[in-house]
Amino acid sequence: MSRQIALEKTQKVEEVKNLLQKYRAVGVAGLEKVRGAQLQELKRKLENDAYLRVIKNTLIRRAIAQCNEKPELERLVEHLSGSNIYLFTDLNPFKLVLLLDKSRVMATARAGDIAVEDVVVSAGNTGLPPGPIISLLGGVGLRTRIEAGSVWVSRDALVAKKGDVIDTRLAGVLSKLGIKAVEIELSLKAMYDDGLIMTEDQLQLDLEETQRKLGEAYLSALNLSINAACPLPENIVLLLRKARQEAYSLALSEAIPNSETIVDLIRKAHVEVSSLHMRLKKSD
Repeated sequence: MSRQIALEKTQKVEEVKNLLQKYRAVGVAGLEKVRGAQLQELKRKLENDAYLRVIKNTLIRRAIAQCNEKPELERLVEHLSGSNIYLFTDLNPFKLVLLLDKSRVMATARAGDIAVEDVVVSAGNTGLPPGPIISLLGGVGLRTRIEAGSVWVSRDALVAKKGDVIDTRLAGVLSKLGIKAVEIELSLKAMYDDGLIMTEDQLQLDLEETQRKLGEAYLSALNLSINAACPLPENIVLLLRKARQEAYSLALSEAIPNSETIVDLIRKAHVEVSSLHMRLKKSD
């Protein structure tokens, strides 16, 4: 029996080792706040981008120890505490983080959870029969009435504001009403990517700030290339426009007639003659 157990463990380690070798990157995320139903939904949302699997830390430690061809992979062991789910992927780590952020799922709250937005219970039929539920609803500030054998909420009520801690009583009421007030997400503790270990802090990405900085860098580079007259696909139109404007200004200042300057040269001459004529009249 013990031999069979050892054989099964060896097979599982080999299976995990194959996953580590198959994919370019592997991430570690905690499972403390993730529930079974939401985990399945997350797996479904990410099925085209990452393979998610819950693995015992002891098994993945043994598998990592056998992956000698993966440089620095052993450093991932430092982050294997608690209950974890592992994400195997070929995506860039930051793209995976953005996908995880977009793949959050709503869930019913538990005591101690934080409301992600204002929680409003709408007026209407709860579908629940009269009984203890009436006092439960009243305990969180809901006005009720009994109609057609069901408990109805008489009017809309704000039961928690965004950022509020949801207590045991409110969590129970929201669960009975089927109202989802919290978000479930996978937060990466660390990620291995082609020889590099990135921690949770390093994986944080402020997309708007990054886009702003990239925009500023692009404009600075564009201005530099234009001032240095360095032709590139991105600036060639602007360089030609600048060159044309400078050539036109030079021709106009030096009174060089051509098809583009002749009208302005005549206009300039007319203005100068008119100005001279006025000065002569005043002197007379």
